[in-house]
Amino acid sequence: MTGRNQQTVGRPPGRRGQGELETEVLAALRSAPEPVTAAYVQERLGRGLAYTTVITTLTRLQAKGAVARQRAGRAFEWTAVADEAGLAALRLRRLLDAEADREEVLARFVTALLPGDERLLRGLLAQQPDEGAS
Repeated sequence: MTGRNQQTVGRPPGRRGQGELETEVLAALRSAPEPVTAAYVQERLGRGLAYTTVITTLTRLQAKGAVARQRAGRAFEWTAVADEAGLAALRLRRLLDAEADREEVLARFVTALLPGDERLLRGLLAQQPDEGAS
């Protein structure tokens, strides 16, 4: 089974998985040569997607810090400020922020990592400046 097929198992035909539309909208913005309107994004995504759905998705992405908008006449033009990895990181941060016991969540996350991922994370953390140092 391919990755796409695995994502659609148990979901009605034509329905996207959580985050799929955001990823597609972000990709459309990132491939645009300059800031674009929601209508441009709607056209690029096709498949009869409602304009209001595009606006809602863009607004949610803006709230997450993944896109920016600027007024262009009566409309807004949108620009991606995060890539797919950045969007995933924003989602993870949001999940972590919603938990009461942040330390426990982080501890369980780290212990559940594969050895290679744990080494990668440790290396990335070692590269960060020590916030406690003056």
